[in-house]
Amino acid sequence: MMEPAHSEMNILSNGKSHDLGDDMGMAMKTMLEEDQYDDPEGGLENEEFLPNADGKKPIRFTDFEGKTSFGMSVFNLGNAIMGSGILGLAYAMANTGILLFLFLLTAVAALSSYSIHLLLKASGIVGIRAYEQLGYRAFGTPGKMAAGIAITLQNIGAMSSYLFIVKSELPLVIQAFLKADPNSDLWYLNGNYLVIMVSTSIILPLALMKQLGYLGYTSGFSLSCMVFFLTAVIYKKFQIPCPFEEFVANSTAAHLNISNHGQEYNNGLVQEDHDSHCFPSMLTINSQTAYTIPILAFAFVCHPEVLPIYTELRNPTKKKMQKVSNISILVMYCMYFLAALFGYLTFYDKVEPELLHTYNRIDPYDTLILCVRVAVLTAVTLTVPIVLFPVRRAIQQMLFSTKSFSWLRHIAIAVILLTFINMLVIFAPNILNIFGLIGATSAPCLIFIFPAVFYIRIVPKADEPMSSIPKILAVCFAALGVSFMVMSLSFIFNDWIAGNSNAAGGH
Repeated sequence: MMEPAHSEMNILSNGKSHDLGDDMGMAMKTMLEEDQYDDPEGGLENEEFLPNADGKKPIRFTDFEGKTSFGMSVFNLGNAIMGSGILGLAYAMANTGILLFLFLLTAVAALSSYSIHLLLKASGIVGIRAYEQLGYRAFGTPGKMAAGIAITLQNIGAMSSYLFIVKSELPLVIQAFLKADPNSDLWYLNGNYLVIMVSTSIILPLALMKQLGYLGYTSGFSLSCMVFFLTAVIYKKFQIPCPFEEFVANSTAAHLNISNHGQEYNNGLVQEDHDSHCFPSMLTINSQTAYTIPILAFAFVCHPEVLPIYTELRNPTKKKMQKVSNISILVMYCMYFLAALFGYLTFYDKVEPELLHTYNRIDPYDTLILCVRVAVLTAVTLTVPIVLFPVRRAIQQMLFSTKSFSWLRHIAIAVILLTFINMLVIFAPNILNIFGLIGATSAPCLIFIFPAVFYIRIVPKADEPMSSIPKILAVCFAALGVSFMVMSLSFIFNDWIAGNSNAAGGH
């Protein structure tokens, strides 16, 4: 059996391994017979993924036998893309206008697909389907550690944000369904207890699966929950008038509120409000417009999951995996745009950064919206195991790259990760600000910078010199990533400075 350390050393510094001429015909024949999505370039992959002398393929913990179907792979990647960020897209559209939002969303989707193309192209040349090992191949140990650390920080931040949503939203949903007193000390209204229960009863069992492919069914259910959310947003657009009346708990206050609205209407004030606030904007430029660009740029973050899903894909080729990626991105693109459009057309410039909070201003006990919140919580919860897999793989690549698969290590890493994330969510109320800073650095690296620089380093200059169009595009792509990082960091630091100034002024 080939040891991983040996296989890494066998890859020569010019981007090529030993002569594959003897193996090329056999590899091509195998792919043509087994895979209808035949990819001529697939034959260029390294011997790590070709049969060796005794007819058996070397097994590494990063290279399980691919058994995941095309459809399940689409579900998994789509679930990795789809996050809680969809709740903020209507607010983003309110600050960009419909046309500018559509342009930015289209550009980001296209760039994300191109980024995945760079990853798959570099992966196919050297036969490596692990993000960290691409970093090792391009820059040695520093490259592997940089990729592993970026994946770990980015995905721990994502999981923390998901569980923070569970901690803050699930008690409110239970309270609304049971009409419970919000000031009561009931244990099932304590977010700390609930997030631990959800982590141990739902997330941990799913995170203990050996392969990502097994999560295809839960990913499909998670996506169906988000389809339910989208359907409800579209339905509510035609049920809520504009301008809407806010919910008031006190009946006397509600009566006065209605009377005031009527008086304002008689005076022509409501009609004027309708004209100014209930008309969609095609193009909007304001102080918040620039802040929506990073939100959209990170709406398609799934790159740490791409290569693990590629590894477990049945009869994998680059063309087939690119098709999985394109379909997943296209579906998410449509869902993102429809959710943003109908959420915006419901509340216009009154929409809040979190869309569901805006519905609560109308009726916090609306049964449909409560069901939608449950669906969103379910989708967020089922996304956590998908995001955990690349973190565990990164840790294994950084610390145990020469070790074969071990169930004890597999389980221990998942338990330690979930315990650490739960402690962050429970004891660090400002953790999202910290991981906002981390996300502003790790996300551009994973989406833009690393795929481009790995591609530039791995693809031999004899095949594509630096003056070639693909290499020039890759350089521009890396530069775009650096600009995104600088812009995101500037936004965060400006927010911190403004927040500190306001706090100082308050004292």
